[in-house]
Amino acid sequence: MEIVKKALLAILLVCVGAQFFGPKLNQGELSSLAPFIAETKPSEEVQKIMNQVCFDCHSDVTNYPWYNNITPVNYWIADHVKEGKKEVNFSKWSEYSLKRKEHKFEEIWEEVEEKHMPLNSYTWVHRDANLSQEQIETMVAWAKEKQADYKAQMTQE
Repeated sequence: MEIVKKALLAILLVCVGAQFFGPKLNQGELSSLAPFIAETKPSEEVQKIMNQVCFDCHSDVTNYPWYNNITPVNYWIADHVKEGKKEVNFSKWSEYSLKRKEHKFEEIWEEVEEKHMPLNSYTWVHRDANLSQEQIETMVAWAKEKQADYKAQMTQE
């Protein structure tokens, strides 16, 4: 029984100590989204949806919830953001080629239409990120329009 108490105490000390360390925060400048917004010209409604649903994980600007201060939750969130930015990072939009932009818009409308985005793990906590059917249709229509715009630009080159 003594060994169990020591093991539990050691685990407790590790957990408490871990609270003083955490992953690097994804807190870039909001202005990093300006090139994407200027180039794609989302409507006010689409921009609102993207602010609520997309930019936390798919840009260099994350609004962290209070529970991000709890280890290991902060590592889980950091991993989600890292994976999201690997798929598409709207803060780096100006660095993408036309072909990549066109393809990213195809992925956007497919993921939203198939309800793969936003992730369930995100909407569990961010209730305002649950998209209505109308919002899904708005995002899909906009993304298809932008994809077509990029395809047209590619044929002109």
